[in-house]
Amino acid sequence: MPTDQENDDKPSSPANQAQKPSKYDYLIWLVMMIAVGSYFLNPSSSNSPTKIIAYSEFLIQIDQGLVKHVEIQGRELRGRTVAIDKSFDFKTTLPDFIDNSLLDKLIENRIEIDIKSSKTPLWLQVALSFLPWLLIVGLFIYSGRLMRNRLGGSGNLFGFSKSGARRFDNNQSGPGYESVAGLEGAKQELQEIIDYLKTPDKFRSLGAKMPKGILMMGPPGTGKTLLARATAIEAGVPFYSISGSEFIEMYVGVGVGASRVRDIFKQARQDAPALIFIDEIDSVGRVRGTGMGGGNDEREQTLNQVLAEMDGFLAEEAVVVLAATNRPDVLDPALLRPGRFDRKITLELPQKKARRDILSVHTRTTPLAKNVDLDLIASITVGFSGADIENLVNEAALHAARFNQQQLTMNDFNYARDRVVMGAERKDLINPEERRRIACHEAGHALAAFYAQHSDPLQRVSIIPRGRALGMTEQLPSEDRHNVIEDYLHDRLMILLGGRCAEKRLFNNASSGAADDLQQATQLARHMVMNWGMSQSLGPVGYRSGEAHPFLGMELTEPQEFSEATAQIIDEEIRQLLTQAEKNVTALLENHHQDLERLTQGLLDHESLDHDQVEKLLSADNNTPPTLKISEHIQNSSKAE
Repeated sequence: MPTDQENDDKPSSPANQAQKPSKYDYLIWLVMMIAVGSYFLNPSSSNSPTKIIAYSEFLIQIDQGLVKHVEIQGRELRGRTVAIDKSFDFKTTLPDFIDNSLLDKLIENRIEIDIKSSKTPLWLQVALSFLPWLLIVGLFIYSGRLMRNRLGGSGNLFGFSKSGARRFDNNQSGPGYESVAGLEGAKQELQEIIDYLKTPDKFRSLGAKMPKGILMMGPPGTGKTLLARATAIEAGVPFYSISGSEFIEMYVGVGVGASRVRDIFKQARQDAPALIFIDEIDSVGRVRGTGMGGGNDEREQTLNQVLAEMDGFLAEEAVVVLAATNRPDVLDPALLRPGRFDRKITLELPQKKARRDILSVHTRTTPLAKNVDLDLIASITVGFSGADIENLVNEAALHAARFNQQQLTMNDFNYARDRVVMGAERKDLINPEERRRIACHEAGHALAAFYAQHSDPLQRVSIIPRGRALGMTEQLPSEDRHNVIEDYLHDRLMILLGGRCAEKRLFNNASSGAADDLQQATQLARHMVMNWGMSQSLGPVGYRSGEAHPFLGMELTEPQEFSEATAQIIDEEIRQLLTQAEKNVTALLENHHQDLERLTQGLLDHESLDHDQVEKLLSADNNTPPTLKISEHIQNSSKAE
């Protein structure tokens, strides 16, 4: 779980240090100086523009007394006119049939004559001959260094085949396990690796072999990279960090990925004991045979090299490979077999206690007001990763600084949580009729959630637009939930349909604002019928049409494995679940129509109501106690039928 900024510890590699001139930089400057010097030392060069004139015009200028000095080199003659209004440098070519008459004419007009040898010096000829090649070599070196700085590589001209991995020395300081909140199970798994790297002889004497590779799997932001870095700090060994995408570069060339793999493993063997960390290994570790060129693309060759290098570890080489991914489902089976990545460590989202510890770490240097309750913040951040909690604290600090506060208050954290979860408030101009419909819609959700017996408690209801939502009804579980019962799901269906039914109750029609509610309710009912066996007609059978990704939450499509007749039964069961949920929540709203109107008006007046305000509002002048649950409304509705 991230607890400190991962940028705090700077690697010792040149990539993160100020670039210093190298011998190749000096070579580039030398090439450019030779080119410039050759240009200016060329006798034919001049700093001022030269006009080419005809030989006959030159003779006329002599007769007019405009020329005072000439320079003759071979058949080329240069000079300058002395006229005030149109002085300029000129050049002309002497004819082959020239005789002493020109020399006599120049002497007669008292013109200074400077005669230079027409033979170019040998050193200048050599310099001018090699000048194009020097420029080409200089351009090649400069382009190579530019691409290396952008794409990574070593400090020489042919550094594209080098790994470019960031190396952390064992004497560098950084966050150890004591600074990494949560992830206790993962840290215990890695503690054995640390002991092996510190004292490998103890394990070898017993014939034990340390796993060559450890694969860390988990949602984004759960601290895979930071945990790998902390493991190297705890073990006190060199640590090489590289991303899977850095092995493959689009404009480098075929075979470079495999060369970089060989290079990083070579460096780690030389520094053994050492740790290699490959982040986002799914970039190169996907199932082979699906790439371009019939499975011979660059990515697959890189993966083959990774597999070969891991097989090449000797028993006395204390090198361990750590890898991280949030897509373990796409990895090649060859990576996961024993002898490669022997161990798999799953990093889950932090529980309440872990979230409390992470908050403590991130607020170490943050001044907090007395009303800030970290336990309460931990309870309202269910589903947050370590990175999300870090962002929460940062958003709260930004909000406090915006109002020139000296400390962070609970109001800052509440604002930060709303912003992280739902986005910033929108200052939309909603007309009164639409605003009343939104209030009615959210009141329907809130009433169903308030009277739900098996669902999460109502936390807050609001009609303040945030992000893409025009309003929101928020429920927070009293504890982290890993499994849900059937009653909870039925209550959830009623809560999702409560807004639409409330609109039909007060306005006698529905609106498009329930589109997302209908989509969620349909998806939930489909899971109940197809995946969880909650259908009387189909029984305890699971049908797969799509499977949720274990970490990302999105659904992965799969081919249909049931008949059309079964599909019709599934559709009918889903329709019955939703219809029954709509009937139950309609009965609830009918029995509490005064509460619905009262809560709608309360939202129009205050825009946002918390649980205590809702309970107080519903208890006022109401003959029906707020303890009456949804199940009782369902029973009353069934008796009436």
